[in-house]
Amino acid sequence: MAQTDKLPITLDVGWKFMQDGINKLIRLLEAEDETSFNAEQYMNLYTTIYNMCTQKPPHDYSEQLYSKYKDAFTTYITEKVLPSLREHHDEILLRELYRRWNNHKLMVRWLSRFFNYLDRYYVLRHSLHPLKDVGLICFRDHVYVAMKVKAKDALLRLIERERDGELVDRGLIKNILGIFIEVGMGSTDLYVKDFEEALLTATSEYYKKKATAWIEQDSCPDYMVKAEEHLKLEEERVESYLHASTKPKLLREVEAELLANKQQLLLTKEQSGCAALLRDDKTDDLARMYRLFQRITKGLDPVAEQFKGHVEAEGNRLVREVTEELESKKEAAKGPTKDTGTPAEQQYVRSVIDLHDKYLTYVTTCFANASLFHKALKEAFEAFCNKNVGSSSSAELMASFCDNLLKKGGSEKLSDEAIEDTLDKVVKLLAYISDKDLFAEFYRKKLSRRLLHDKSSSDDHERSILSRLKQQCGAAFTSKMEGMVTDLQLARDKQKAFQDWMDSKAKTLPIDVSVTVLTTGFWPTYKTIELALPREMVEGVQLFAEFYDLENKHRKLTWVYSLGSCMVKGNFGQKPIEMTMSTMQAAICLLFNDAEELSYKEISERVNLQDDDVLRLLHSLSCAKYKLLNKTPATKIIGKTDTFSFNLKFTDRMRRIKIPLPPVDEKKKVIEDVDKERKHTIDAAIVRIMKARKVLQHQQLVMEVVSQLQRMFKPDLKLIKRQIESLVDREYLERDKDNHSLFKYMA
Repeated sequence: MAQTDKLPITLDVGWKFMQDGINKLIRLLEAEDETSFNAEQYMNLYTTIYNMCTQKPPHDYSEQLYSKYKDAFTTYITEKVLPSLREHHDEILLRELYRRWNNHKLMVRWLSRFFNYLDRYYVLRHSLHPLKDVGLICFRDHVYVAMKVKAKDALLRLIERERDGELVDRGLIKNILGIFIEVGMGSTDLYVKDFEEALLTATSEYYKKKATAWIEQDSCPDYMVKAEEHLKLEEERVESYLHASTKPKLLREVEAELLANKQQLLLTKEQSGCAALLRDDKTDDLARMYRLFQRITKGLDPVAEQFKGHVEAEGNRLVREVTEELESKKEAAKGPTKDTGTPAEQQYVRSVIDLHDKYLTYVTTCFANASLFHKALKEAFEAFCNKNVGSSSSAELMASFCDNLLKKGGSEKLSDEAIEDTLDKVVKLLAYISDKDLFAEFYRKKLSRRLLHDKSSSDDHERSILSRLKQQCGAAFTSKMEGMVTDLQLARDKQKAFQDWMDSKAKTLPIDVSVTVLTTGFWPTYKTIELALPREMVEGVQLFAEFYDLENKHRKLTWVYSLGSCMVKGNFGQKPIEMTMSTMQAAICLLFNDAEELSYKEISERVNLQDDDVLRLLHSLSCAKYKLLNKTPATKIIGKTDTFSFNLKFTDRMRRIKIPLPPVDEKKKVIEDVDKERKHTIDAAIVRIMKARKVLQHQQLVMEVVSQLQRMFKPDLKLIKRQIESLVDREYLERDKDNHSLFKYMA
């Protein structure tokens, strides 16, 4: 509308012109027969608003036009939009709502252009809602408020149909939810209040029914497959058409109904629960169980508990089977068993290694290396690894197993790589053993035998396991063992120096002598025997002592004849035979070079040994496999009235044989040595703590001692109390006069 002769445009005239333009726009939106706006029409409408807003008062109609702009939307919504929406339902309603929403946005865009001058000046000056927001508010207050419940119900029905497997128009759902978000004008409050809350309630109800049906009809693996699949679908649902903020809330509802509320029933399902999956090695299902239950708070705790119980039961079964096998063979094998353990005991350690390998793989693969399952595995192995297997502790069996691996001629025929791998696994198992000091003592005993009798198959393997033990248990744990290995190298050098010294002095011996010098602190304690050496050996011992004193004036040599060995040639009737035997066996055999027959008493006096040693030695020479001596009477038991003579008729198909000694059960002595050492260790810990703390309550002192020592062994509380009393008696500590449970350190 053009302004003529500069006369002001009245409100009625101006608005009638604008109303005609608005009606034309409505006809276009309603798809009636109408032509689009051309540039001239658009400019006339814009100019009319401009003129009506820029006229001098009282002809400035900005306020009235702002109000009429709003009324135009209200009228259109009341007359056209709401009647159209009210006659539709469900999906058709949603489609019509979306069409009306798009039309409304189009109307807002056109009218806000026509009334643009209002936006630029009047709205800014009076801090009013911009024209676009006015249009949006009109839609919210009239259309959204009227239709939100019907739209929400229609949306929930569509989503439920999709959950039941129907194909639905996801784009339509997304578009309608876009309306819920847009009318919030930058906030999701309306979306949350008018849709999301209802969705979460409906989701909870839906999956409660599903979970109840599945738990009745499906096995645990089948249930978990369905649960995982539906959780995945719900995540896809969020990605497709729900607001991102809905995701954690929605999944929480699904997880609560499918997992948290059914966890106990699911895990304990007969024939298919967690215990059955572990029993049947269903690794894929266990991995799925982990993935699912890690989603809920403390959801993995019951799974880890079942895992721990299963592993512990498997370990206890191994212990029980081997114990029963050993008990059944006990009667058939009276007397001390061989040092390296029976095949059943060896197999037990191998089975424990295999068991650990198996379930460690479960932890790393099925349970994603979770610390909770590492802890469960550790506790399970600690529970059964510290039980006795027959009459032996696991510490002893593991030491015997290592001995069997590392010695020449062991039953384990493995490659170097396989031996290294197995040793590594044994050392890892040692972490579960509470009495590590007991393992160390047994291992040291067996290591000494391997080293002194040249039974070790490889120095590299020996050093390798010591390195692993040092890393696992600390330097103090292996210091003595490393000293033993070093001693052997030094002893070889010492023997060469002895030979060079004899050559330089032009000294010769009637027999070859090889001496191994050991450091007392490194090696196990050995019984000192004052053996009366044969004259053939005396000169060699004296000569070496003379050589040793030249370099080590302040050291004393103590000869341990029980560890010595000799090569003796026996001139028997049929053929001469070379025999390897202990020094003490050789001492008895050499007596018969000067006598045809000797009584038990004469032998005992000449070798200067105690009765139990003489009995063992004579039994090995006259009653065992190789009868080098004839015994009168010819019984299997040595008597103190028996007489012995050289068996000239003895022969063997081999030209070189080894005369074994009956095995000695050293277990009791090892345990005694460990118990004795523990007392010293506890004393040292108490003094160390008290020296640092000066004054300490009794209970706190006991707990600190336990804390310091539990890496090596599980201290007995009664023993700790006894050692505290002992230190009080020895005046390292004193009790407080007023408080008897308080101890003071005495410098």
